[in-house]
Amino acid sequence: MSVKIFGKGKKAALKRRHARIRKRISGTAERPRLVVTRSNRHMVAQIVDDNAGKTLVSESTLMADFADFQGTKTEAAKKVGELLAKKAKDAGITTVVFDRGGNMYHGRVAAVAEGAREGGLAL
Repeated sequence: MSVKIFGKGKKAALKRRHARIRKRISGTAERPRLVVTRSNRHMVAQIVDDNAGKTLVSESTLMADFADFQGTKTEAAKKVGELLAKKAKDAGITTVVFDRGGNMYHGRVAAVAEGAREGGLAL
């Protein structure tokens, strides 16, 4: 999988980092991939089966669960991880491969992983 991403901006650098990570990380039906996408305002977490090319479970700060949420963005990210773990357990998923999406494993990205672990997922 050779992806050429040209450009000098932050988004291009993020895409290059994610492409490098995706060379090594792949989700299967037995151990799907937990993908974290971060923007300045929102967090999105999905559990993906790469062999089938399908999203199995997803959770986001854009969902109705967060309509009345009061707290910091990091607390919201942790809650995204916890709710995603709950949905994953209901779907029969217990272990996942963590894909940080080219972002540093720090702050809100780490909070999603921590929330997922507390919710019962094995990363």
